[in-house]
Amino acid sequence: MTVRIPGPDGAPLEVTAMRARELGRHGVVVGDRVRLVGDTSGRPDALARIVVIEERTTSLRRTADDTDPTERVVVANAEQLVVVTSVTDPDPALGFLDRCLVAAYAGGLEPLFCLTKTDLASPQALLDRYAGLDVGAVAVSRETPLDPLLERLEGRTSVFVGQSGVGKSTLVNRLVPEAGRATGEVTKIGKGRHTSSSAVLFDLPGGGTIVDTPGIRSLGLAHVTADDVVAAFDDLAEAAVDCPPGCGHSADDPDCALDAWAADGPPGRAERLASVRRLLDAVGQLGPGH
Repeated sequence: MTVRIPGPDGAPLEVTAMRARELGRHGVVVGDRVRLVGDTSGRPDALARIVVIEERTTSLRRTADDTDPTERVVVANAEQLVVVTSVTDPDPALGFLDRCLVAAYAGGLEPLFCLTKTDLASPQALLDRYAGLDVGAVAVSRETPLDPLLERLEGRTSVFVGQSGVGKSTLVNRLVPEAGRATGEVTKIGKGRHTSSSAVLFDLPGGGTIVDTPGIRSLGLAHVTADDVVAAFDDLAEAAVDCPPGCGHSADDPDCALDAWAADGPPGRAERLASVRRLLDAVGQLGPGH
């Protein structure tokens, strides 16, 4: 694997390294901070060893599905999760977006929605849906400059996630012209081909780094608890304070305060609550101690 270290002139130097046997099953992921021994010259024939993986400050984690006990860390030590979604062609996958928010908050990352293809349709409906949450959003299109997005990225480490076909790889190529991320057309049923297969880190020309992850159709949350789900949404968490002890926040809990919260608000609240409850149902099916 390749590890970047400061070179003699201060510029990043790429060093080929292998994981020491003493680390056992502790895998190294993009964004990990590590300690090396051996040849760190960066020469083509040089080889160093990774002997320590520093404690992670944040982690974007996922499982294959909601019943898979195997947790996988996708990216470590990022500050921001940029959730890329098109406003049309394909339509936003609302359940996936909710899952991304939960994964961001559970992993200690700040979420940011990046809304693509806004030249084809208005993003207002999607913005209205999440208006009650403390989540930033940037609308972009092929014709508009990316300055508003760059302002959110420069000086930070950001992870890009999004389902296939939403224009994520095209966006990365615009941000980092030499990235060369493969892109593909969207099929007639609205699902794009999986055109990226690995998480890759890129430096932004103006400072900061982005990590492009493979296009995915699902985001398993087997590692997340019901409390994590509710805590991911500020307004829901505030309303849930009025719930009785032990409330599961499901539709079967007769005294759940979230029902009143949805009934007293705009129509979009009921839709959001239904989506969150689907996540709660999935988490609840995992059983205790998951």
